[in-house]
Amino acid sequence: MGFATSVETAVAPEITEVPDSPAKFLHGSAQKHHIVYPTVLDTGRSLLSIIVIALFVLTFIVQPFRIPSESMEHTLLVGDFLLVNKMIYAPAGIWKWLLPYRQIQRGDIVVFHFPLDPTDHVVKRVIAVPGDRVHLHDGVVFLNGQQVTEPYAVYEGSYSDNFRDQFPTMIYTDPGVDTGWWMEMRHDVQNGDLIVPPGHYFALGDNRNHSRDSRYWGFVPQPNVVGRPFIIYFSIRKPSTTDVPDLPGDRLGHEKDPVNSVVDFARWDRMFRIVW
Repeated sequence: MGFATSVETAVAPEITEVPDSPAKFLHGSAQKHHIVYPTVLDTGRSLLSIIVIALFVLTFIVQPFRIPSESMEHTLLVGDFLLVNKMIYAPAGIWKWLLPYRQIQRGDIVVFHFPLDPTDHVVKRVIAVPGDRVHLHDGVVFLNGQQVTEPYAVYEGSYSDNFRDQFPTMIYTDPGVDTGWWMEMRHDVQNGDLIVPPGHYFALGDNRNHSRDSRYWGFVPQPNVVGRPFIIYFSIRKPSTTDVPDLPGDRLGHEKDPVNSVVDFARWDRMFRIVW
């Protein structure tokens, strides 16, 4: 399949004389440079091939997502558009020599189906893997008894939250905490640490004070993981909530320059940025 290319017709070997008139010369040239153009059927086949390849890529290899909330700021901003590698955590099988499969690691940013509603996609950072012991004290993460250095973590704003500052806790005080998770967690706590069970991960948002994550709804099961975002291919600014519409009588004097409006619409410096 594919687009047909130009084809020149063969010249009969016995025609060797030089044309004795312009008409004969033109007639011979037309025969030598006959061009075959792609038919509608050829074009349709090519387009179908492109569509099939695109569907395969979007289904099995990469998938685009948009960031709608602030839970991963400043790593990922509201309005960032990501491409997610869907094959990096897939079972290797017989293709391990060809594709770069690997296990989920601490610090990986992952996209997964929300455990409480699999129709929703969530993006968080993996803090602990199966077998790890997790504890949070005054907002600091302790993993297997050692304090974790988290240069990506942001603590903007302040409010008292047992599930943020002192975790795990046996006190059920926050209506935002899933009741099933609160009851399950009691069986996974040993000596004040939360033990991550096999086949599960503990994930937090980088914007710790504004993230509903594993502290509130539990572990991320391995089958829920979709993939790992690897690049920001586009980013738009979040509309300001403080913008006040112009009064009818002021619109002529306050119209924005169309060029500046287009430039300000996107965060051009974030385009094609690698996600870490």
